[in-house]
Amino acid sequence: MKRIIAVLTTSRADYSHLYWPLRDLSENENVDLRIIALGSHLSPEFGNTVQEIEKDGFQIAARIECLLSSDSDVGMAKTIGVATLSLADLLGKMRPHLLLLIADRYEMLAPAAVALALRIPVAHIEGGEVSEGAIDDAVRNALTKLSHIHFTSTAAARERVIALGEEEWRVHRAGAPSLDHLRRQPLLSREEIEEQLQLNLQTPTILVAYHPVTIARDTLQELEAVFMALGNLREQILVCYPNADAGSRLLIERTKSFIASRGHGRVFTNLDTVTYLSLLRQVDMLVGNSSSGIMESASFALPSVNVGLRQQGRERPRNVLDADADANSILQAIDRARTPAFRESLAGMANPYGEGCASEIIVRVLTTVPLSQTLLMKRHVRTLQQSGD
Repeated sequence: MKRIIAVLTTSRADYSHLYWPLRDLSENENVDLRIIALGSHLSPEFGNTVQEIEKDGFQIAARIECLLSSDSDVGMAKTIGVATLSLADLLGKMRPHLLLLIADRYEMLAPAAVALALRIPVAHIEGGEVSEGAIDDAVRNALTKLSHIHFTSTAAARERVIALGEEEWRVHRAGAPSLDHLRRQPLLSREEIEEQLQLNLQTPTILVAYHPVTIARDTLQELEAVFMALGNLREQILVCYPNADAGSRLLIERTKSFIASRGHGRVFTNLDTVTYLSLLRQVDMLVGNSSSGIMESASFALPSVNVGLRQQGRERPRNVLDADADANSILQAIDRARTPAFRESLAGMANPYGEGCASEIIVRVLTTVPLSQTLLMKRHVRTLQQSGD
């Protein structure tokens, strides 16, 4: 009997990380793959990116409409509730042998909680990382404790998962699966990406990927400092849409207004993975607070200016320059990133987030782990000795 493996994806961002595990699972004759799409994948406002999944040749087993048309933290909380109700019915009927989740989006709390109640083992990708300036950090740790198999991006992340009390046999250092794209498929040339996006990349170009700071009561508290700094730049500025978090609509409006008033530059609602990575390879710098400024940028030795709180605590490759959410601090970091000396210092750097082989490890474990009571029954591992022991 084929092993039914359900994989849940909520956005363009996590789908780009899941592409190669999905591809390899779909081609495994012993796997019945069930893809569940929800959240911003189904939102026209965020590019209706479920179409990208289908364009890649995957079948969608189920679509879950749960993203409220709001721009508030209450909307985020209600989205979790709507997703929980819908997924209870879906997973109750589907009863997969394993459920694969990734990363730290708040929507992921819904499938993890439902799977717990239904006794469906959960496998989780990218646990053990740290991003103290977002609710993602708490979500990621909660998912770790609700999961039964773990695939971490770095060795240090694996140690953190084990320190949370997880048994070592459950925790596998796989690397970030987004990096598999770089090993397994060609990127676009400069000429190809210029033609596809109607850009001139001969001029110095900065790519901006900035999201609301979800740990803060005012998720846009850093916004004015970011745009004040961007307004002082001479380079061409390209901006990617933010995640569907509280404050994202206002951030999108501010971004469009900024680019329009500047008279040049572009805002991209959605870039497919190959296009985004190809653009990363061609631009001069990445600025913002996205995890891609830390995880993927390192593979191109691309100077990356990380702004503010959101990625606080995450392991940094040496291409990352941190800046406070202050216009002067951001501009100082950008000035340093522009220097030939800094660019030259990155020559030959390695990416600590992996070698591009994550999917092979993930699929091997998912297709061979025994589906027994032992998998579901998590035993607490003591990591600290009590005094007197």
